[in-house]
Amino acid sequence: MVLPLKKSVEELEEESSPLPIGTYWQLVRRKFLQHRLALFGLIALSCVVCLSVFGPLVASKAYDEMDLLNRFKPPLSAGYLFGTDELGRDVFVRIMYGGRISLFVGFTSALFSTGIGLLIGLLSGYLGGIVDRLLMRFVDVMLSIPLFPILLILTMVFGSGVKNTILVLTVFGWMGVSRLVRGVVLSLRENEYVMAARVLGTSRLKILFKHILPNVMPITIVSLTLNLSYAILAESSLSYLGLGIQPPTPSWGNMLQRAMNYILATGLERTVPWWLVFFPGFMIFITVLSVNFLGDGLRDALDPRFVSES
Repeated sequence: MVLPLKKSVEELEEESSPLPIGTYWQLVRRKFLQHRLALFGLIALSCVVCLSVFGPLVASKAYDEMDLLNRFKPPLSAGYLFGTDELGRDVFVRIMYGGRISLFVGFTSALFSTGIGLLIGLLSGYLGGIVDRLLMRFVDVMLSIPLFPILLILTMVFGSGVKNTILVLTVFGWMGVSRLVRGVVLSLRENEYVMAARVLGTSRLKILFKHILPNVMPITIVSLTLNLSYAILAESSLSYLGLGIQPPTPSWGNMLQRAMNYILATGLERTVPWWLVFFPGFMIFITVLSVNFLGDGLRDALDPRFVSES
């Protein structure tokens, strides 16, 4: 004989949560706004995204438009805010177009890899048993592979370009997320409202997506920011080595590579065009730094321990 539950699943879920949903997100927002570095990261990243997305729409030149009479113009020259390169192309315009490519690769691969890690972590943590063991052994195998040499080999075998770069970064970017999500799910599945849902005959799929998924979203959001910074750095590194985005399509990584190749080829025979290295390098630096600051702020704001103390 099964005794009727005195409380519904929803009531048990509310009791197990330290705060009502509305109050929780209000405290998260307040905690985040108190984090100055996170606010700086959000503002800086928003500026970079707006510059990369909307800048090319109003640019007066194309990224591959050459003017050999205006080669190596320094920054703040007439008509050239960031100067020109060895072919007379506007560095500022190329930075905007390159940001569009680098951010697209970073955001897309981060979203895909985080989504895969979230799904595998949910299944592994909730189903347990042989499914958990098989999935975690597969994760262990993937983590044991030396990452960067494999990235180089795969890009050489399958070719470079935007699609292949996204594919490679996605395939090797989900393992950390899956482990984090699995750990959270292992603790959540023993909560009263999850056990009550099982007793009432709720399907596993509904339990996963209605009762467990909302509670693992905070750690997933933080993992997304970490994957984003990793993907931007990895794309820049691959492009710098000539295995990522290929010229004439600009990305911050291949702009650095082309500038360094020119400087190494000419040596000290002429004045070094420092701006060709500085501006793409600075954009990579400020973007990754902003994403990391944003991730730190989200981690602190979404942490239940910090929220409950507020």
